Amino acid sequence: MKAFLMHADRDFDLKAALPWNADSLVQDLELDTLFDAMAEEDEFLREVARVALLTGGGNDVDTIRYRQAALQDCLRNRQAVRQIYGSVVGTIKGRQSRGGLMWLGNYPGAILSRSVELLEAQVAGLRELRHLAEANAGRFRSPAFTRLFEMLQRELTDEYLQTVEGHLKELKFRDGVLVSAEFGKGLKAREYVLRNALAEHRNWLQRLFGPKEEAYTFNLHPRDEAGARALGELRDRGINIAANAVAQSAEHILSFLAMLRTELAFYVGCLNAHDHLEAKQEPISMPDPSRPEDRLYRFEGLYDVCLSLRTEKRVVGNDLAADGTLLIIVTGANTGGKSTFLRSLGLAQVMMQAGMFAPAKSFAANICDAVVTHFKREEDTAMNSGKFDEELNRMDDIVDHLTSNSVVLFNESFAATNEREGSEIAGMIVESLLRHRIKSLFVTHLYEFAHSFVGRDQKLVEFLRAERREDGTRTFRIIPGEPLRTSYGEDLYGRFFPGEPLEEDKDAA
Repeated sequence: MKAFLMHADRDFDLKAALPWNADSLVQDLELDTLFDAMAEEDEFLREVARVALLTGGGNDVDTIRYRQAALQDCLRNRQAVRQIYGSVVGTIKGRQSRGGLMWLGNYPGAILSRSVELLEAQVAGLRELRHLAEANAGRFRSPAFTRLFEMLQRELTDEYLQTVEGHLKELKFRDGVLVSAEFGKGLKAREYVLRNALAEHRNWLQRLFGPKEEAYTFNLHPRDEAGARALGELRDRGINIAANAVAQSAEHILSFLAMLRTELAFYVGCLNAHDHLEAKQEPISMPDPSRPEDRLYRFEGLYDVCLSLRTEKRVVGNDLAADGTLLIIVTGANTGGKSTFLRSLGLAQVMMQAGMFAPAKSFAANICDAVVTHFKREEDTAMNSGKFDEELNRMDDIVDHLTSNSVVLFNESFAATNEREGSEIAGMIVESLLRHRIKSLFVTHLYEFAHSFVGRDQKLVEFLRAERREDGTRTFRIIPGEPLRTSYGEDLYGRFFPGEPLEEDKDAA
């Protein structure tokens, strides 16, 4: 049996290799906040959320829409999904609680006894799961959940489960073990076969007063330890195949339950995050993914979901329509919300590609092979080289991994040197990205760099400018506009000498 809740044709791989830039992506987009909201202090939920968001949906529009449909089912049936998840977790933990039976040993008799007990608990769990599927099947419409429920009802019928329970009862051998064997060379026994001792299924009266079959018997003396040991070895040889078969059956069922738990955990995590945002009345929508070869950003009310999860107040969203745009340059004063805007876009892209909802009234974008970040770093005393060299080394690593369908998010990159040198390097890098039709967004104070793209084809280059709002919110709206001549120094100058132009501006006038 397969769950197929996250992929239409394969299992979700919780051990999948993470992208080469996973650590940077988590740090720059502050993804730990989102992981924590999805986990609700459950480490397993957190790990599933981390792998699902960092690996995405295989850069496949069909997979993303497959998960979106399943998530919409979950949002409509939250209690049922949590109940199913709890049932699966309870069955798995019930098995774990029986791990104490390991002291019985690993000889066939112990393996059989332990496996029978595990299977009995698992069959009870499967029956409960089938009942939940029957009770909720009519409420789910996604291909993922309808297929799962149909499979559970088809494979786990009462007749089948009763048959399994009957076999497990017999495998406890309360009436003894019947084993046959042949004589081989040297009169050594071989070809041991486990027989059904109650093939006739006679009741106790029939067995007590009915006709007796002729048989050779012998009795062991209570103190005959060697005889008892020899008899035990004969018994183990007879039940060895059955013990292995039952143990394998228990492992197969556990494997299915573990995968079902893992794939349900992703949707439970989505529900947890959704509940947090819904309680704050933040807008949430299902994004519209398009093909990787498209170049598209179109959204309304997009906000930084991690900032919202960390604060009590609602955050301000931003609107943008940039169909076909390859480069978006964001300029403006410090604390104007530029970095927040950049993170909000990166987070929405990652969430969309994982099959989640988007933190926006609406969000549409093409899927990408990779979401790459190049954010400024704080000074690190452990650095073996200067801050600017560290930026160049990270950029060199990024270039080695880029594809034409990647998206690169630059945040104050190459500002560790003077403006002229930083602008020149940033310009050369971005020009190369444009030639290869790689999407990029650049938050910057480098006026020369930003201004060098003024007058370019507006279909390819979009300028945004941060507009500060004085309404007490923690974020600020981004509005279209050509780059402003701003830098950290100019911001400070403006604070001390409001309305007074810089010397270079006086000369230009």
